[in-house]
Amino acid sequence: MNLPPGLISPLLLVASNIFMTFAWYGHLKNMSGKAWWMAALVSWGIALFEYLLQVPANRIGYSVYSLAQLKIMQEVITLSVFLPFAMFYMHQPFKLDYLWAGLCLVGAVYFMFRG
Repeated sequence: MNLPPGLISPLLLVASNIFMTFAWYGHLKNMSGKAWWMAALVSWGIALFEYLLQVPANRIGYSVYSLAQLKIMQEVITLSVFLPFAMFYMHQPFKLDYLWAGLCLVGAVYFMFRG
């Protein structure tokens, strides 16, 4: 299967964001009783996998997307990964603010990808 770069990049960014979200926020649930430096070491270990996906995602994506398009794509994917993580893993309630933030990102996507 030979996927186009315009599809490979967002798929890798989704995968990298899953690792990133767990690296940044997972310790709040799993390591709350541990020293901060221990949580940081575990998070760095998880973040290594995030970088192993994110760096190639941006390098591949840069062949078809502009720098600004890659950045806004990253932000949309981050919110798209964070929302289910917050609700289902961290048991946070859904807030309409997530919807409003998403709508703001739709506007940002429009401006970055138009013409």
